[in-house]
Amino acid sequence: MKNLILVILAFALFACSNSNSVSVQSPDGKIKVDYWIDEASNNYYSVNQDGEILIQPSFLGFELENGEKIGTNVKIVSVQKTKVADSWTPVYGELAEVPDVYNQIVIRLKETTQTPREFELTFRVYNEGVAFNLNFLSDDNNPTLTIQKELTEFKLANDYECWVSDRAQSEYRKVPISEIAAPVERPLVIEADKKYLAIGEAKLIDFSRMKLMAGESANTLVATLHDEPTVTLPYTTPWRTIMVGDSPGELLEHNYFLQNLNDPCAIDDVSWIKSGKVIREVTLTTKGGIACVDFAVENGLQYVEFDAGWYGLEYDDASDATTITVDPKRSPGPLDLHKVIDYANSKGIGIILYVNRRALEKQIDEILPLYRSWGVKGLKYGFVQVGSQEWTTWLHEAVKKAAENELMVDIHDEYRPTGFSRTYPNLMTQEGIRGDEESPANAHTLTTLFTRMLAGAGDNTICYFAPRVTEKMGGHVSQLAKAVMLYSPWQFLFWYDRPPNSSDVIGGVPGAKDYIELTPELEFFKNMPTVWNDTKVLEGKIADYATVARKSGNDWFLGSLTGKNSHALQLNLSFLDTGKSYEAIVYSYDPEIDIPTKVRIDKQEVNSTSLLNFDIRPNSGLAIQFRQL
Repeated sequence: MKNLILVILAFALFACSNSNSVSVQSPDGKIKVDYWIDEASNNYYSVNQDGEILIQPSFLGFELENGEKIGTNVKIVSVQKTKVADSWTPVYGELAEVPDVYNQIVIRLKETTQTPREFELTFRVYNEGVAFNLNFLSDDNNPTLTIQKELTEFKLANDYECWVSDRAQSEYRKVPISEIAAPVERPLVIEADKKYLAIGEAKLIDFSRMKLMAGESANTLVATLHDEPTVTLPYTTPWRTIMVGDSPGELLEHNYFLQNLNDPCAIDDVSWIKSGKVIREVTLTTKGGIACVDFAVENGLQYVEFDAGWYGLEYDDASDATTITVDPKRSPGPLDLHKVIDYANSKGIGIILYVNRRALEKQIDEILPLYRSWGVKGLKYGFVQVGSQEWTTWLHEAVKKAAENELMVDIHDEYRPTGFSRTYPNLMTQEGIRGDEESPANAHTLTTLFTRMLAGAGDNTICYFAPRVTEKMGGHVSQLAKAVMLYSPWQFLFWYDRPPNSSDVIGGVPGAKDYIELTPELEFFKNMPTVWNDTKVLEGKIADYATVARKSGNDWFLGSLTGKNSHALQLNLSFLDTGKSYEAIVYSYDPEIDIPTKVRIDKQEVNSTSLLNFDIRPNSGLAIQFRQL
């Protein structure tokens, strides 16, 4: 940690009669949390910014299996206030240095019942938002607790509209709070007059997943748990989080918020953790694997991933992930996987293997050291079970076990991150996203950008040459832009695409029909990194348009997308280094150009005082590399 300033401001014991409330403000003084115990001994909190109430008085707590309610019949015993001004250096990320600056209060509570329990309620208030959790203290009489439901509320001033997704990979829709009749995903972004809020959770490791739904009170969201977790005391719950921004772009620039609420890196030697660009090998053949390795070398990729079918039918519990047994429904083979792995390692290319949760659940302790001995660099965990306390705990333990074997991980399907990759950065990325294999239009991607991407890296599975790119999505320029805008340390660029000299086997992979054409704009992918020193959201309106610029070394990369309408982009280049000249390599859509992908490439010299103007068509995009001269 760097620049750490830790100050305990006050610690005092109070009597309930004269100390039934406490407040804490953000370091910049703009956001304030008030917490109090009312006359009926129930606890409430509220959040305001610059005097405007964002979260109205709201109850927080839990109901136990015996019907008792945590958060009622309580009094304040003591309050500890702390200031922290810190920063940390991620193994990889969207920033070179992450600020971690907040004011905190820890409120010790005691029940006023005949057999009182004690708890600690913690509020952290950042300039970027608010987080709180509850610490169940040790109790000799009751070493465990079973929580029946969560009672925490987030009461808004009006029936604001928000962008909801029923599942981690389902479509987003914009609805008022009152219409959220069933639990929806987090983070939940709310347009609250001139403010944007994002309500979610952080540091979910061994508890039940939280979602959100409308409560009985008007304009109120309530936290709802997937199941009834049992915890051993002492136990601290995951954080409940409220990000606050003046714009969707401000929220996105602060998406380190959830990671700040997680523990620092627990891996001593992180030298084996490597970001990079990935091609999926779709033929499950030796020839296809070798071709993918050669393509990766020639085109600046770092990984080749073998997907479902290499060890048998992924949905068959009898399939053995210690063997190389190609599923005949996927491919006739032959696949000499060891030959491909050895060849890849000789070329500096890493191999990633997909393993379905059926094999993971029964063989994980056997296959992880085995794959390491093979020379494999990482795994993609497929169709993992999520939501319940049991499977939440299992999955995070599976990431830890991978770290013990120096294997990186990509979690696919319904898992959404809550910041665990700060503690275990071998968790490179995850889906929990309606990515390009679902053929979303740009308008949906522009919703995903400002909602799902607040949670952390998203494996969007770009499929550059698949027909769906032009038939349903925003064309090839949009694919270039997405690779910059949708952050993922492992960026899959060719999800359905085979190199030109690959096997002609396409097997059972839907959409894997075409060969990669070596078009000029692939140079953008070749030059583009996947992790960044700085990130700027230059503009953005959910579902309509956005422009994001990211820096790596001396160069900047920019992506811009449009939704259903065209957009006049006036690009101020003040984010470039002052006094330096750059070559701007501009990739734009041109229906008249004689290239199958219709990507036009223009170059011009620019600097930080330059102003560029673009008229971007509906459902299209723009990508630029600014190469320092």
